[in-house]
Amino acid sequence: MTSLQGKVAIVTGAGRGLGRAMAEALAESGARVTVAARTATELDAFVVDQEKAGREALACPTDITDAAAVDHMVEATVHQFGQVDILVNNSGIVATTPLLDQEPDEWDRVIATNLRGVYLATRAVGRHLVAQKSGKVINIASNFALQGVANHAAYSSSKAGVIAFTKSMAIEWAHHGIQVNAIAPGYFATDLNSGLRADDEALERVVRAVPARRMGEAEEIKPWLLLLAGKESDFMTGEHIVLDGGQSVR
Repeated sequence: MTSLQGKVAIVTGAGRGLGRAMAEALAESGARVTVAARTATELDAFVVDQEKAGREALACPTDITDAAAVDHMVEATVHQFGQVDILVNNSGIVATTPLLDQEPDEWDRVIATNLRGVYLATRAVGRHLVAQKSGKVINIASNFALQGVANHAAYSSSKAGVIAFTKSMAIEWAHHGIQVNAIAPGYFATDLNSGLRADDEALERVVRAVPARRMGEAEEIKPWLLLLAGKESDFMTGEHIVLDGGQSVR
């Protein structure tokens, strides 16, 4: 992979899990990184770690569903680093609820975070990318967007919307020199599902559904992220890379 030296990236949902892993990968490749999420302490810890390694980073606590807050996140990045080149839309929440039991507020919360947030961040960053005639938008979807999963109607719908949004924006911005792609992960071992992994019976059910018979590790998403963030993917747009151990093609 080529170096991302001189590039500036924003990663939403970067406090922990895959978001933090992806922010680390970008920083290790030379990018200056703004990390955004709701929890300031997690973001501050990332910045401290990067400063210890001699790298620049910015913590920007952000409600990704709030248009003004998202605009502030982008403007703070440009003020701090002078530009923005890469956006990783990773913020997301899951609701595991049968549809007949799901209240409209929960449905709206999932759609707002997982889909509205992608729209708001892409629009805010896109103003800068279009002006400079270059940039990368990497949306984190899910393999649940590609298969039927009971009790996940809101989540699956939101992530399917992310893939459709990716394709639409890829066409809309291709002539500006901007590439818009997505990664659709399956089950990855992160602190977000530590409870599931601590339950041997639940973990066995999950792993049994994955042909690879395991969860992914955070390190395994990094090379694909860097591919989409770097110049190697300049002729690739509107695509989604599925990382799920074969679960969605059973």
